Amino acid sequence: MSKKIVLITGTNSGFGWLTAHSVAALGHKVYATMRDTQGRNADKAAALSAVVNVTVLDVTLTDDESVKQAVDTILDKEGTIDVLVNNAGYGMTGVAESFTTADVHTTFDINVYAPWRLMKQVLPTMRKQGEGLIINVTSGFGRVSFPFATIYAASKFALEGISEGLHYEVKRLGIDVAIVEPGAFPTEMQQKNNPASDQEVFEGYAAIADIPNKMVTALGGEMQAKKPDPQDVADAIVKLINTTKGTRPLRTVVDPITGQYIEAANQAITEQFAKGLTVFGMGELL
Repeated sequence: MSKKIVLITGTNSGFGWLTAHSVAALGHKVYATMRDTQGRNADKAAALSAVVNVTVLDVTLTDDESVKQAVDTILDKEGTIDVLVNNAGYGMTGVAESFTTADVHTTFDINVYAPWRLMKQVLPTMRKQGEGLIINVTSGFGRVSFPFATIYAASKFALEGISEGLHYEVKRLGIDVAIVEPGAFPTEMQQKNNPASDQEVFEGYAAIADIPNKMVTALGGEMQAKKPDPQDVADAIVKLINTTKGTRPLRTVVDPITGQYIEAANQAITEQFAKGLTVFGMGELL
């Protein structure tokens, strides 16, 4: 197996932290990004930097220049980027009406625009070398929009849309684009709740005010019963990296709780999508 240069975002915790360790353990060179490596993430940055084959970069994913500088740094040193893993994400919950325009912008800036910033920067190199892999971590909520996660789901829908269209556009250029759809896992992001800003709205939703608590109770029971392991997501990403170019699946579901429903939705949509693409004269891209 040849050594690859792998850029992973959101490595200060959760899936990104585990993925960086797992990929580096295979001998690949990992560039792990996180914010504030001299401040609140200093301990995480130091610990990850001590791992063999890992270099930590301080990157603000919401800033074009910061992203460009990071990619240029890697290219200047390595001459290539073989794999991009867009893992960093931002969760915000609440009834949809409680989201301000600023809330929506923040959610999309991290979950949609940031991955696109990275993709836009690495694609020229991948096209030039005729090879590359982009893995975008979305969510089961990128397929279905659950109540009280509406805006988060919308951002993941958007990333899925970018990923799916791009998958077919660049496949013949030697580049694979793959989506990983995790379900609920006990990670720091899952446990951290960023409430929407317009709290006054909640007074008008008294009729359904108890439903979020029911959801939390039900999910807690499922988590306790099935004990989902975040390492499974890292393993799925590693498997995609190790899979032969051109044979990687577009979507990989990693969800022991509701994954069977997402898998069924994916299968149904894939079949109809293929028919639609053929009708529009693009069947050869399949």
